Amino acid sequence: MPSRRPGGRQRSRRSHRRKAEERDWADGLPMDALLAILGRLDHIDVLMAAELVSRSWRRAARDEPTLWRRITMRGHEGIATKLNRCGMACEAVRRSARRCEAFCGEFAGDDGFLIYLSEQAPCLKSLRLISCDGVTDVGLIEAVKELTLLEELEISLCDNVGDSTEYETLGDVCPQLKHFIQRKSHFNVRDSNYAKDIRAIASMRGLRSVQLFGYPLDNEDLEIILDNCLNLESLDIRHCFNVEMDETLLAKCNRIKILKLPDDPTDDCDFQFGSPLRTYVARTWSCCSCCFFRHSDSDDDNDSDFYREPSRYEEDLDKYDRVLPYSMRTFLK
Repeated sequence: MPSRRPGGRQRSRRSHRRKAEERDWADGLPMDALLAILGRLDHIDVLMAAELVSRSWRRAARDEPTLWRRITMRGHEGIATKLNRCGMACEAVRRSARRCEAFCGEFAGDDGFLIYLSEQAPCLKSLRLISCDGVTDVGLIEAVKELTLLEELEISLCDNVGDSTEYETLGDVCPQLKHFIQRKSHFNVRDSNYAKDIRAIASMRGLRSVQLFGYPLDNEDLEIILDNCLNLESLDIRHCFNVEMDETLLAKCNRIKILKLPDDPTDDCDFQFGSPLRTYVARTWSCCSCCFFRHSDSDDDNDSDFYREPSRYEEDLDKYDRVLPYSMRTFLK
């Protein structure tokens, strides 16, 4: 007697069961593995998409403060105009439950956020601000007064930050500061508003690494830094074209392990930088219209995942607008 083929109802049940198994694979992951996966994402991706995958992913994204210990929020200016990135930054810090130790924000910070960060992240050790035009000297000074454990500070392309008073305050209230980075959007050979800045930076005697990218310091300014920051192990002065490396400076730099000079290549960079505002005729040099820079990892630990590539969520922004839960739609402008 011929065997009966499965009916349409049976085939439908099997297909439904297979689809259910495919959906549930994420829920079966142990929490350690799940946090390892989420930890490799930009935190904007976690906020806007990862928690939509399954219930376990949502619980991990919302209820696991360790996921938000080191927050990275990178992106591009065009997408930043469509998102309430300061609101997202506050939400990310809130989820850390006061355990946040590092924050890196690109187009994701203003004075209000910095005050909130200083209140909600008393253990913060690393603060990196990139293209945060909403941050001013006043807001930064008020915030760092509460961040006494700060060891690393980066200020890149923040046009409203850069007062010598700010640096003097840093030296007083952040005695553990070891790494200082400031990058200008354009090299300006005739900028004369930096002399006090150099002396204030040199007053941070505990610094182990300094990067002044595109900064208009000269030989005398560099000598001041070298003579005062005796623990310096890394110095990056690329695109500081006012510096002429003579025998005196080279001798002072012998003790520095990692040294990058004004004309050194920028092939290893991923940071956008504009062409000089004025041509320097006193010496010959060439500069492309834009170059890129990547900050090297701190040697204190192996948390290299903090310095991740920029988020790729931009390609799916329209998708987020359709599927984002109502409670998260406040982040869309």
